[in-house]
Amino acid sequence: MNNCKHIEAETILVEVAYALANEQKIIALDVPVGTTARQAVLMSGIVESFPEIDVEQATMGIFSQVLGTKGLPGPDEYQLQAKDRVEIYRPLVADPKEVRKKRAAQARQRRKEKDSRT
Repeated sequence: MNNCKHIEAETILVEVAYALANEQKIIALDVPVGTTARQAVLMSGIVESFPEIDVEQATMGIFSQVLGTKGLPGPDEYQLQAKDRVEIYRPLVADPKEVRKKRAAQARQRRKEKDSRT
C-alpha cells in the first residue's frame, strides 16, 4: 500500500485587465498562492493580444490602487489575493498638469479678448 499522498498546490482565481480607448480584455486565471501581480500578468498571456505592453516597465494596480505607491508593495512584491484584478495602466498621453495650465491660459486669453471688445 502506497502511503504517498498527492498534494495539489493551492490556487486562487484572479483577473488581469488591460484597456484601450476602444477595446478591453479581462483574463481570468488560476494562479498558485503567492503569485505576484507581475507574474500573473506574464502567466495570463495578455501580451499576445496587446504586444505594446512592456510588462517589466508597466504601471500596475489592484482595483485602481497603484502598486508601489501609498505604502503598497510594487508589482514584483504584491502577492495576489483571491479575486484580485491586476490592472495594467497605459502611459498618459498628456500630463494632466500641463493640460490644465494650457486650458487656464486659453480661458485667460478669451477673457482678455472679450474685455478688449467691450
